[in-house]
Amino acid sequence: MKIALFGGSFDPVHMEHVRYAQAAKDALGLDRLIVLPAGVAPHKARGAFASGEQRLQMCRIAFSAFPWAEVSDFEVLQQGKSYTYLTCCHFSQQYPDAQLYFLVGEDMLEDFFTWKNPDDILVHATLAACGRGDRSPASVHARFRERFSKDFLNIPFMGKGVSSRLLRVDLAFGKKPEELAEGVYEYIRANRLYTHLAIAPALALEKQVRREHSYRVARMAVERAASAGVSEERALLAAALHDCGKYVPLSSPLLEGFTLPENVPAPVIHQYTGAYLARHSFGIEDEEVLDAIRYHTSAKAGMSPLGMLIYLADLLEEGRDFAGIGDLRALFQTDLEACLLRALKDQLAYLAGTGKPVYPLTQQAYAWYQARSDAEN
Repeated sequence: MKIALFGGSFDPVHMEHVRYAQAAKDALGLDRLIVLPAGVAPHKARGAFASGEQRLQMCRIAFSAFPWAEVSDFEVLQQGKSYTYLTCCHFSQQYPDAQLYFLVGEDMLEDFFTWKNPDDILVHATLAACGRGDRSPASVHARFRERFSKDFLNIPFMGKGVSSRLLRVDLAFGKKPEELAEGVYEYIRANRLYTHLAIAPALALEKQVRREHSYRVARMAVERAASAGVSEERALLAAALHDCGKYVPLSSPLLEGFTLPENVPAPVIHQYTGAYLARHSFGIEDEEVLDAIRYHTSAKAGMSPLGMLIYLADLLEEGRDFAGIGDLRALFQTDLEACLLRALKDQLAYLAGTGKPVYPLTQQAYAWYQARSDAEN
C-alpha cells in the first residue's frame, strides 16, 4: 500500500492544496492520502489563525470529493509543536507494511534542512516535492543528496504561488478568493474567520476607491510584516483602518470630543481623526496600531516597525505611480528604515518644489532618521 502524508497549517486550505494532492496521487500511484493540519507549526512565529477544529473541518470540506483522502486530527491533538519526524514515526508504526511518502512544496523543501530531526523523517518516509510559482525543486537535488545521501522525488506539478496570508487579507476585506472552494468559503463566512469586527464598519466610512486603496495597503503590509518583526494581525488592522477618517468631517457626531492639534495641513487631518475613530468608534485599544494610524501620513521621529510599515505601504502600494517608486519598493523589501529615510527626503523635496507647507512632524522625522543613518555610518 502506498500512503502519502500531507502536512501544513491549512490556514485556510485552498485549491492548490487539493490540486497538489491529486497530482501526487497520480504520480505516485497512491492508495491513500492523509491530510494533517498542524497543531502548532514549528516554523510559524505564532499559532494558526483558525482553531485546530476549524482547520480540520475546512480540510474535510476541501477533500470531501476524494474517497482516497482522509483528514487526520493526529497533529492537532498533540501537545506543543507539531514535529514531522514524530508524525512520520507514528504513521510508520500504524502502517508498518506501507510505502510512506511525505509531501512538501518547493518552499518547504528549501527549509527541510533546518527541520527538527530531518534524518528521522527520511527513515520512515520518502520525501516528495512539487514546484511552486516559478520555482522548481530540481535546484535542491544536489544539496539534498549531499546532506542526506539520498534523493527526494519530483512530483510533476507546478503549483501557483498562492499565499495563505494574502487569502486572509482578501477574506478580511470581504472579498471571495477564487482559490477557495465554495464550501470552504461558506464555512469561513459562517464562522466569521480571518477578520476583525472593526474592519467592515471602518471600511463603510470610505468611498469604494479608497477601500480598494486600503486593501492594497493591507496586502503590501501583511506580505512584509513577518520579515519586519510585525504581527500579521496588527499589520492588517492598522492598514484596514488607516484611512477610516478620510471622509468624516470634523463636524460629524462620530468626532464629538475630538481635538485637532494646531496647524495641521488639510491632507494630514485624517490621520488624527482616523486614530480617534479607531479607538472611540471601533474599540481599538492597541496603542501601537493606533499610533501607526495616527502618523501614517506625516510620519514622526522614532516610529515603530508597524508605523514604518503602514506609512510605506500607504505610499508604495501597487496603485501608486510616481518617479522613483520602483527603487523605493525594492528598498522596502530589504530595509524599512532606509526606505523610510529616502521616502521622507523625496517627500520634503517634492513639497519644497511645489511650495506646499511642510508639516513639522515630517521634517522632524527626516532629521531624526538622517541622524541615525549618519551615526551608523
